[in-house]
Amino acid sequence: MPSTDIDYYELLEVSRDADGGTLKSAYRKLAMKYHPDRNPGDTECEARFKAINEAYDCLKDPQKRAAYDRFGHAAFQNGMGGGGGHGGRSDFGDIGDIFETIFGSAFGGGGGGRTQPRRGADLRYDLEVSLDEAFHGKTVELEIEVSQGCETCSGSGATPGTGERECRMCDGHGKVRAKQGFFVVERPCPTCHGRGAVIENPCQDCRGEGVVDKPRALEVEVPPGVDTGTRIRLSGKGEAGPRGAPAGDLYIFVHVKPHAVFQREGTTLATRLPISFTTAALGGTVDIPDLGGETNAVEIPAGIQSGKQLRVRGAGMPVLQGRGRGDLVVEIAVETPTRLSKRQKELLQEFRETETGEECPESKGFLDRLKDAFGG
Repeated sequence: MPSTDIDYYELLEVSRDADGGTLKSAYRKLAMKYHPDRNPGDTECEARFKAINEAYDCLKDPQKRAAYDRFGHAAFQNGMGGGGGHGGRSDFGDIGDIFETIFGSAFGGGGGGRTQPRRGADLRYDLEVSLDEAFHGKTVELEIEVSQGCETCSGSGATPGTGERECRMCDGHGKVRAKQGFFVVERPCPTCHGRGAVIENPCQDCRGEGVVDKPRALEVEVPPGVDTGTRIRLSGKGEAGPRGAPAGDLYIFVHVKPHAVFQREGTTLATRLPISFTTAALGGTVDIPDLGGETNAVEIPAGIQSGKQLRVRGAGMPVLQGRGRGDLVVEIAVETPTRLSKRQKELLQEFRETETGEECPESKGFLDRLKDAFGG
């Protein structure tokens, strides 16, 4: 059986400057090697397994690791650092009470209520949808890897049939006091992390954390009108909290893919509509379908110019969590023909011979300004 005083770094077979990833990797390798399920009836392996868990529990916590690096195992014995039994606190309990009376609990007072288990972490999931899906909304089925409550121990972190015991370092208060010069500072207990209790026989499936990683299937309702940056919150669907603490939330961040025809700005859809120069000159009607499946007749006024924008009311995107729809904006692009038949060229030549300059006032005005500027 390994000695309780064996160096934690030696137990995990890592150097003293090992980072968190190295510690975790070494712990998993050794825990698998000495796990009681793999070594049934071997009391020495069982003792080694518990010692490895104790070492990793200390070194993975920055505060506990710092205390261990400085004081070794003595950091977690009664009387060291103000923790443990009543004797450790009596060295400076009176002065702590005085500071509590004058300055409040920030200076070593307060009596020390237990710290509640921390809430589970929030999670983020990036969801990509098409513009059509953003228009109509959809139900998305997801499967994500997430920490969930351990079924073996029902989230308690303790081996079934066992429980917790009062932390000996803080006498169940969840806090310890340390004397720093003239002051007495109260901190969460580094052994029980402020809970006031510790688990003597951790659950082998979750290693005492009360949570395990496994896939979870979810259905997410994407409402009509979502846009890139829209955030959907699923309360309580994040990481499970350790030892029965509340779970965090899952945040779905929506990203809308570009569309082949429409560009989007808020609830407004925009598109570029090329028309022939004859349609631009004589006017006409062009049918444009929208994402809702409706056909919108866009009236082209005679004499329209490139860059002119026509607005179709109510043919844009739905208003998120509201009523109505935005608009469709059509930008006109007059296209000059590049493939003319012989007859078309003859007709255009005849038309040019009839031009007076008044047909295109903007061109005529520009030519007049050139003549005035350069004395033509």
